Amino acid sequence: MELRKGAWTKEEDHLLRKCIEKRGEGRWHKIPLQAGLKRCRKSCRMRWLNYLKPTIKRGEFEDDEVDLMIKLYKLLGNRQGLHTTYRFLYN
Repeated sequence: MELRKGAWTKEEDHLLRKCIEKRGEGRWHKIPLQAGLKRCRKSCRMRWLNYLKPTIKRGEFEDDEVDLMIKLYKLLGNRQGLHTTYRFLYN
């Protein structure tokens, strides 16, 4: 089976969304076949996590988020890994 590469179509997005709504997240090795997609499992997982997942927050940062970023930059400097670790541990 030849895997499709490149941009996702609206139909593919719809198939992936419906499959995950029905079967849930996880078991990514089964998702492409169950959804009827000619995509690899990593492509499906990344599409869901980065673009289609309903809990993805888009848009401008909240004021408290901006304040936290400024405080972390003053505290840690430009070490991005530490910023991420701090945010997950203390929020």
